[in-house]
Amino acid sequence: MRVGTQAARAVRETVGGFPSQYWWLWTSTLINRLGGFVVPFLALYLTVRRGYSPSYAGLVAALFGLGGAAGAVIGGVLADRVGRRRTLLVSQVAAALATAVLGLVVNPLGIALFATLLGLTANASRPALQAMIADLVPAKDRVRAFSLNYWAVNIGFGVSAAAAGFIAAAGYLWLFLGDAATTLLCAVVVFVKAKETLAAPAPREAGPGTGIGTATGTGTGTGTGTGTEPVRITLKDVVRHRRFMALVALTFLIGSVQQQGNSTLAIDMGLHGLSARQFGLVAALNGVVIVLLQIPLTRALRAHRSGSLLAAGSLLLAWGFGLTAFAGSVGFYAFTVVVWTLGEIVHMPASMSVVADLAPATARGRYQGMYSLSWSAAAFAGPLAGGLVLDHLGSDAVWIACTAVGTVAAAGYHLLLRPRPHPERPAELTPTRLTLPS
Repeated sequence: MRVGTQAARAVRETVGGFPSQYWWLWTSTLINRLGGFVVPFLALYLTVRRGYSPSYAGLVAALFGLGGAAGAVIGGVLADRVGRRRTLLVSQVAAALATAVLGLVVNPLGIALFATLLGLTANASRPALQAMIADLVPAKDRVRAFSLNYWAVNIGFGVSAAAAGFIAAAGYLWLFLGDAATTLLCAVVVFVKAKETLAAPAPREAGPGTGIGTATGTGTGTGTGTGTEPVRITLKDVVRHRRFMALVALTFLIGSVQQQGNSTLAIDMGLHGLSARQFGLVAALNGVVIVLLQIPLTRALRAHRSGSLLAAGSLLLAWGFGLTAFAGSVGFYAFTVVVWTLGEIVHMPASMSVVADLAPATARGRYQGMYSLSWSAAAFAGPLAGGLVLDHLGSDAVWIACTAVGTVAAAGYHLLLRPRPHPERPAELTPTRLTLPS
């Protein structure tokens, strides 16, 4: 009886206290990822089904990433200007159309064009979704909220990756049509169940540069001041927010380390005589560990500050990849993946929560867009840097560099987000200021 009570309490502490709209957003994320068939199989589709060269497939992947980088910024701006809900709807419908057309076109120029459009439209929805979650959930629960959403992402990805192989056997076109259908279903869920959460701009106090309005994290902005001019925060303002841009730079560093799991790790295992099948089994551990441990680890670490979580997660990522220098067997490679996956579990939700805390409520889309851009840049630069280092200095140099870069990022997170004892403000981040601290 006591065990049952404790289990029920653990469930409430993990998933309780969120508004119903959050769970509809969570459901839309799960649906989207369950149907995410195209991107993991795009290179295989282009080379095996369409007969294009690996270099062309690499170009298309790069264009997809370039579109995603642009989509992150554009989606963030639109989420703050026209609203989170409208941005989600338009981007998801556009992504569904781009996915379906990409499966039909055969001309290389057309494929490149629609792959770029797919990257742009698919990534444009992420800042809006993350901003909406931040609007709905109080600051104290955001790490938990983003953790649960990240859990849904990985459940969906694991299922879709397994199912895609069977669907492709019936015809690659079904991958594109299935992906488009689930993306469109996400748009339907948002249209039916989601309400706009963008706060009304807070008024600016009379006089240039003196705005002190505040906006709550619940989607209902409140302002103080003697004038009626609304506070408008532009991308230029976001870039001038030095503390936030330092966070973006650190995210780029740790993201570049994390990308080695999608690129250099496979090459290193091949150099040690291991097969593609063995790499697949080792890589699959990443998703399995996240699905099994994301929720209990988040609950166990809920009392720790975001800065401490980011530093600890970065160290686990850094040294997990660093241990790969000693790997030569499937078992040891699997062990390293488990270590850096634990770092990913700790780092990712805390990172998104800190972005939400630093951003004024009416500018969360822009902040999340710039944050997403750091991951897109890392997805481009990380594999490129890893490949160059491996070619010229060897695989061990890659893993030593990962350890060094990740450790620097951990130290940076610790210094950037350590408590600041101000008598008039809490030591932790204050998410309700509209003035942009440096």
